Amino acid sequence: MSQIKQLCIITGFKKASKGDIIYFSSTEVPRIYLLKKGNVKIVAIDEDGNETIKEILQKGDLFGELSLESDKEANEYAKVLSDEVSICSFLMSDFEDLLLHHPNLALSYTKFVGLKMKRVRNNYSNLVSKDARTRLLTFLKEWAEKEGKQNGNQFTIENYLTQTDIAQIICTSRQTATLMLNELEENGLMHYGRKEIIIEDITKL
Repeated sequence: MSQIKQLCIITGFKKASKGDIIYFSSTEVPRIYLLKKGNVKIVAIDEDGNETIKEILQKGDLFGELSLESDKEANEYAKVLSDEVSICSFLMSDFEDLLLHHPNLALSYTKFVGLKMKRVRNNYSNLVSKDARTRLLTFLKEWAEKEGKQNGNQFTIENYLTQTDIAQIICTSRQTATLMLNELEENGLMHYGRKEIIIEDITKL
């Protein structure tokens, strides 16, 4: 991370606001991005123009041409979720030079990409083996444990996702996601608001 930050110091950090699109996979000059502050979603577009959220990124995450190969078939973009983000980007060629001169970094990067692929496989496994309600509960618990503020068994999460976003993440319709969120609220398990989500007792989800 220290060497990557050196690249960022050279190129400088840039800021973007909620709703801004900061990366397209179809760009002519492949780049890699480091998210220094805020949250970003990676959205994939299929041949019919349907959009699916692939991943929610947080501070410290890398995104862009992570395979170090330009994939002409890929069609995705990154969109800012939080009120403000700070990012740096550098050319893939500069990053490749960095890997060549720092073998330890190359090894760490290989492990990083491997873990990222494992997370993707786990996500697909969850889609196949679990129903929509279980996927929602799993997502909420993971989100709370990652970003929520804990007070005993209660977790408060800063909410930067719409119900449509949540539906896309767990691969269900917006109507189904809304019904399930309302059910959780009616049962006193959580409170869903535009700015925050409160899980009353995470052990009961």
